[in-house]
Amino acid sequence: MALLLVFMTLVTFYQVVLRYVFNDGLLWGQEAVLYAFGWLVMLGLGYGVRTRAHLGIDILVKALTPRHRRTIGLVAVALCIIYAGLLAYGSWIYMDTIRMVGIEAQDIPVERWLLITVMPFGFLLLLARLCTEAWLILSGRTAGFEIADEAGDALRELHNPHP
Repeated sequence: MALLLVFMTLVTFYQVVLRYVFNDGLLWGQEAVLYAFGWLVMLGLGYGVRTRAHLGIDILVKALTPRHRRTIGLVAVALCIIYAGLLAYGSWIYMDTIRMVGIEAQDIPVERWLLITVMPFGFLLLLARLCTEAWLILSGRTAGFEIADEAGDALRELHNPHP
């Protein structure tokens, strides 16, 4: 993901220099950055679940007992698994249709289906991460579907500053 971000930054910077200094540009630059951003997002979905980086509103869930928190967490993970499965299936159908029709990218001389293979892959990765999360809840290794707690982190940092 870091390499994609570096690629996007360099191509965008190069494109801006070419446009404003030399009154020129890359024909493929904007489309390449667009696809790279798509790859970054799709790979970041599963990574966000793994690192518990997704944000959510959990004030009501935290007020529940640990048993109810686990139940709500399992329901949330199950709904997310269904959603990710539907999106994986739909993106596979979409990618396969684009492949069968033979549509090429607009400015990059490559078939478009190759550039969007990350869609089903990203959703399958998300599905795997969600199944792992469900297993952690069922095995009692986590209290529920845990998400980022920025407010709690900020309060802990305020009360326990590092030297």
